[in-house]
Parts: sequence; C-alpha cells; structure tokens
Amino acid sequence: MNVSTETVPGGRIVRQSWASRYGATLAMPAGIVVLLILGTVLSDRFLSVGNLTNVLINMSIVGIIVVGMTFVFVSRGMADLSVPATVAVGGILVLMLDDVIGTWPAALVGVLVASLAGVVNGLLIGYAGLNPVITTLASGIIVLGIAQAFVGGVIVYGQDAAAKDVLTGRLFGVVPIIVLVFLLVALLGHLALSRSVFGRWTYAVGSNPHATEASAVPIRLVKAGAFVLTATLAGFSGVLLGISLQAARPEIGTGYEFDAITAVVVGGVSLLGGSGSVPRAIGGLLFVTLLNNILILQGVPSEPQGMVKGALIAGAVALDVYLRRRGGRE
Repeated sequence: MNVSTETVPGGRIVRQSWASRYGATLAMPAGIVVLLILGTVLSDRFLSVGNLTNVLINMSIVGIIVVGMTFVFVSRGMADLSVPATVAVGGILVLMLDDVIGTWPAALVGVLVASLAGVVNGLLIGYAGLNPVITTLASGIIVLGIAQAFVGGVIVYGQDAAAKDVLTGRLFGVVPIIVLVFLLVALLGHLALSRSVFGRWTYAVGSNPHATEASAVPIRLVKAGAFVLTATLAGFSGVLLGISLQAARPEIGTGYEFDAITAVVVGGVSLLGGSGSVPRAIGGLLFVTLLNNILILQGVPSEPQGMVKGALIAGAVALDVYLRRRGGRE
C-alpha cells in the first residue's frame, strides 16, 4: 500500500495513505466538474453569462466571511455564530451614517464596530477559555438585539446612489467590482494563513495546542485573533451588502453563518483544527453555490435546499474524521 509520512504543525508525525493524503484534495475539483456537467444537462440557462455572473456575485458576500471562518476552524475555534449580528452592524451603520459623515467613512465605522464585537468574542474565548459556540451565539444575540433596539426593527435606507454604482459596476463592463473585492480579500487571507507567522501559529494552535504553548506561541492571542478577523470581515460584508442594496435591516445577515460554515466544512477544512486552507474553503463555497443554483433553476423549494446543505455538512465531517483516523493508523 502506498503510504507516506507527514509532519503536521506542532511537530507530530503521522503516516498517511494515498487516500488520506490526496482524497479530499481531488474530491472537490471533481465534484465541481460534476456539478458543471449536471447543471448544463438540466438547464440551458446554467452556462449563460448572466447566470454564472450571478453565481459569482452571490459567492462574494459570503466568500468574504468564509475567509475569516477558515481561520476560526484551522485554529480549532469550532465556529463563529455571531456572524449575522456583525453583518447587520456593518450594513446598518454604513447606511445610517452615510449622509452624516459620508459613505466611505461610515463604512469604516461599520467595520470597526463589528470588529469590536470580535474583540469581545476573542477575549472571552481566547483568554477566558469559554466555549466558542455558546459564546458567539450569546454575543450575536446581544449585538443583534442592540441593533434592533437602535433602529426600532425597521429597514434603514441609504442615500448614496453613486457608491452603489461603484460596487455594482463592472470592470471593463465584464467583471463585477464586488467579485474583485472578494477575490482580493481571499488572496490576502490565503497569503496570511499560508505565508505569515500568524498563519503558522494558527495551524500550530489547531494541530497541537499543548505542544504549541510549550513552544512559546501566544495561543490565546491567536485564538482571539481568529474571531476578531471573522467579525471584521463579516462587518465588511455587511457594509458591501448595505451599499449595494442601499437598504439594511437587523435580519440582513441571517443564515450567512450557516452558509459560511457549510462552505468551510465542505471545502475540507477540519473541524478538529490544524488543517485546511482558504482556497479549499473557497472551493467548498463554489461547490455549494453551484448546487444551490442548480436547485433554484430546477424550481426546488428552499426547505429541501436546507436539507441538502445539512447532509453535505454531515457527510463532510464524517469524511474528515475517516481520513484523519485512516491517516493516523496506517
């Protein structure tokens, strides 16, 4: 049997079979190709420029959040469930303040306030050692409640049509600007996770936190930083969404946390921490977005779509556990 060894972050050496080493890597591109073929066969609209452009635009807002969520997963932070609240904060603040201080300064305020929520999460999780899921769920409920009280639960409308035109415009009349923004964030996130000291620390913390702590790596800072980054990017997504729509309400981010988690897990980023990458997470997002698009074109109701996403998560987690056990055993 073709077996190799690999030293994972944290200094631990595991034996890996061909399946555990390459299976997850090859599965995603193959799955995307299958969906492209399936979509083409089922609908003559699937490969149209308009439809594929919509797929990319729909990916962009969630994709920015996916970049941050990847850091949370790799650092063994489980998940950030406060995303809907930080998305709402970014979208609401940019529209509330655009006619007071201008759209772009208001956008900065929206991102900074969302980041503040991430700082609170980071302190509670990284330094106080609280459970990430419970902590971010609670903080998200609190922040969302504050946002609802602040605006009275109503829709906030923007006043800057020019800013909307910038984000909804297209470079050379072809590539949507918002897609370029997403690709830039994804590239920076990939470089930060794969090439920076903080990225190496993130892998080490997720792989073997006890050994990493003995190596003088600031574990608490790394874990806190992952949640600050996710909140910042979620706030940024909310800002982009608010400007693009020129309307925002407290529930504007509902479901984005589930979409981001689905993309990251399907992309092969391990729930157990220490492995995964931004490109793989983006591949998972593309897979899920294409699948959703096919279901929509076929007129499938939203409820079965949710069931499909749930099944994808369960299957991806089961595959992750299987490959890790197989890789460690053989």
